[in-house]
Amino acid sequence: MDDVRHAIAPRQGYALEDLVVGMTASYFHTLTEADVVDFADLTGDHNPLHLDEAFAQKTRFKGRIAHGMLTASFFSTVIAMMPGPGTIYLSQSLAFRAPVRIGDTVEAQVTVTEIDLVKKRAKLKAVCRVGDTDVIDGEALVMVPSRKA
Repeated sequence: MDDVRHAIAPRQGYALEDLVVGMTASYFHTLTEADVVDFADLTGDHNPLHLDEAFAQKTRFKGRIAHGMLTASFFSTVIAMMPGPGTIYLSQSLAFRAPVRIGDTVEAQVTVTEIDLVKKRAKLKAVCRVGDTDVIDGEALVMVPSRKA
């Protein structure tokens, strides 16, 4: 079982035939103020829970939190590492378990759980953590390039 940990995605990836159940890859990112503001501007999601500290202080979170989909987007980053280039996202389930705040370091990790050689697909367990806390979990289904045409 390989354990792949990178701060940035490598140029090469894995062909479908190289994947093994249990392989993992992780990506780490510390969220910044700019990340949250840029994500809000890019998506148009200007919910004050993410951008206005005075508003957010009055919520159950007692302060600003990052967009859940910003955190979830790191799954795309890690899938670009493993399986790697040419992989096509088919589906993603997400369960948001805990808030993420500016300054938190998020680890996005995927683990191969199933491989379908006929359909050229892999199922991946997908988890984002801040420290020991799972903040998002889910499952991704991806189509993986094969060495066989």
